[in-house]
Order: sequence, then C-alpha cells, then structure tokens
Amino acid sequence: MGAEKNQYRDAFPEGFPQQITIDNTLFEKIKPMKYGENPGMPAALYKEIGATGPGIAEYEILQENPEKKLGFINVLDLNASLKIVKRIKKLFPEYTTASVSKHDGPSGTARADSVIKAYNDAWDADSLSAFGGIVAFSDTVDEETAKLMTTRFFECVIAPGYTDDALEALQKKKDVRVVRVPSLDTELVDNNYQYIKLDGGLLVQKRYESKIDSPENLRTVSKRQPTADELQAALFNWAVTGFTPSNSIILGTPYRTVGIGAGQRSRIDSARLAIYYANTKCKGASSKGTVMASDAFFPFRDSIDLAGISGVTATQANQQK
Repeated sequence: MGAEKNQYRDAFPEGFPQQITIDNTLFEKIKPMKYGENPGMPAALYKEIGATGPGIAEYEILQENPEKKLGFINVLDLNASLKIVKRIKKLFPEYTTASVSKHDGPSGTARADSVIKAYNDAWDADSLSAFGGIVAFSDTVDEETAKLMTTRFFECVIAPGYTDDALEALQKKKDVRVVRVPSLDTELVDNNYQYIKLDGGLLVQKRYESKIDSPENLRTVSKRQPTADELQAALFNWAVTGFTPSNSIILGTPYRTVGIGAGQRSRIDSARLAIYYANTKCKGASSKGTVMASDAFFPFRDSIDLAGISGVTATQANQQK
C-alpha cells in the first residue's frame, strides 16, 4: 500500500521537447505535469504560440501547493469546466455561470444573478460527485463565495478574476489550486483544431461550436408548443450537452442542471442515470417539471416514455441521424 500511495504523491519526470509542431502550428511547453492520466506516465502542458484569449493554456496560477501541483487530469477538468461557462456566458451574458466538473465532465452547472447562487446551485446538483472536483466561474469570485468554497473539498478553481478578499479566504485551503484566465468577454483565437493522438495515427477535428444560440433555432415537432421557460431550459441544457461525454442526457431548468447522465453505451441508461441523480442527488429539485436534452437523436421512444413518467415536460435532441 505504501508504494502505491507514493505513486500518487511523487512527480514523474517527462523529458519532452520544449517545442512541438503539428500541422504548421507551433506549441511550446509551459509546464510539466506531476504525471499523466495515471501515475508513472510522463506528461506536460503546451501552449499554442500566438494563441490569445480565455483558453486553458493562457492560465495564471495564483495559488498552488508546491507538493501538490496541477496534474494531467486537473487540466482536463479545468478545460471542460471553462468551456461550459464560456458557452453559457455567451448565451446568457447578464448572468454569472458556475460549473463543477470531474473526470472531464460536469456534475452540475448553473446560472444566477449572483456568483454565490450560481456556485451553490451547481454544487448542489450533485454534491457527492462534486466532491474533489473542479469549479469554474464566468465572472469574478467574491469573498462570500470563496468563504463558502473553503467549507467544501475541491481540487481547483478557475475564473477570470478574484477579489483580494476572495484570494485571502482561499489561502485557508492550502492544497487548492487557484487559476485565473483572461476575461471571457474576449475572444479565444487559435487554430481551432483539436488533436487526439492515436497509436500510429492522429485524429483531427474542429472545435465544437453549436449553432443553437437562441430559441428561434429550435424546431418544435410536437402538437403542444413549448413554454418560454421550456425553451430557455432547452437552450441552457443543450449548451451543457456539448461538453458532456456522450451518450449524454441532461435534465434541468432554465437556470440549472438537476441530473446528468453521461458516457453510457445506451441512451436509455444515460436517461435513467439523469433521472436517478435528479431525484436522489440534487438538492431542492427533482425530475418533475424539468426539460431533458440529448446530445444526439433518440433511436427509440424508450427514453421519451421514461421522461414522461418521470415528470419531464419537454425533451430536446439533435434528430439528424
């Protein structure tokens, strides 16, 4: 047991080149990771030369325990959370958005008139899964929110800003990494490509950018027309599905997710999970009266039927096969 414990505590030297070129795009190493996806795997973080804006590689570490530095999984989760709050902030700029992620997917996301309410609603969507996760904010973290955060266990926080009092409060959590990125009001400028290295190959795709940015982009296929709240909930939940491991089902209101089912081999199992989390894990809410979003089409009506008997009032999906 002692040897296994040290694997997670000890850094693993990476020895990677200072610069890597992919498709005429130059990347420069900015930080070695403690280890990769698993202990014993070397890893490092690179920044695209010339990229600007609120990207994860543009971060500034404001607080970090030298004995517990950012790891590979931490950066993946920070990136996942940051993408969600950027998207929802773009859709609902008058609100503050907070999202909690772990293992490259959200456990809860919310928007509200205040930073602390957005954070509380996101955390309470599934506080058990949020334990040890990453918290992202679209706006400056204030002292009230920071003090509440110190009563809970989380690994990292990322935001475009922190008040001085908030930073002082977060210092009580010595192991928490506090990360700042450029304002989300600025545009992310990079080559827009995403790379996934394969054994002996490389997958390349462009960054996900949904065209569904207003209720007018939604098409109603039922006899009953959706309410204004249902349309807003569909827009909000759809934004979350784009950054949740597929297959994904999101249950939520216009302001928060209440149940997230993701990464299952069948869509009905993702739906079951989302409904289960909504009814057993989400504080102050349930599946009743929510809207369900799916990141792809429903191959069968089983998920729709389950949503109906669970009190879901509307469903949304990309129906293109």
